[in-house]
Amino acid sequence: MKLLKFYADWCAPCKNMTRLMESMGDKITVPVESIDIDNEDNAGVVKKYGVRTIPMFVLLNNDGVEIKRNVGSMDEKKLLEFLKG
Repeated sequence: MKLLKFYADWCAPCKNMTRLMESMGDKITVPVESIDIDNEDNAGVVKKYGVRTIPMFVLLNNDGVEIKRNVGSMDEKKLLEFLKG
């Protein structure tokens, strides 16, 4: 699976989510490739996924098909549940 994480450098909730994800690396038991996408540098991808609020997370299956998305911050429990697909 792939996790698209839409963010901006100036976004405090985005920074908090990055820190959370880094701190819980060993708790994520499903194989997920995380891809950070800066909203300001990737207008085409932002438009493709309809990003209007950040942080936004889009979980894709191995074929690149969207499984689900979450807009806004998550706590550790919610993030782990989200990553289960």
